[in-house]
Amino acid sequence: MNIFVGNLSREVSGDDLRQAFEAFGKVTSAKIIKDMFSGESKGFGFIEMPVNAEAQAAISGMNGKEMNGKVLNVNEARPRTDDGRSGGRRGGGRRRF
Repeated sequence: MNIFVGNLSREVSGDDLRQAFEAFGKVTSAKIIKDMFSGESKGFGFIEMPVNAEAQAAISGMNGKEMNGKVLNVNEARPRTDDGRSGGRRGGGRRRF
């Protein structure tokens, strides 16, 4: 199961996240999402846990917990939807100079 972890302190590393969630079971990956230009954490990440029961226990156990001074927002990750907020320019729009 893929787990979303929000409201992370900028100092939290992927290893910190992995360690916290391994208390609930096997973690196959822990990733902090970073800004592509600055390399700084965007304040959220994802944990992948192969056993659903362990993942559910991790969600229940970690949601609302404090980590590095910030209260975590933890829930099951949902697939990304295209809501038009991609930030990129699409299609044949005309530029005006």
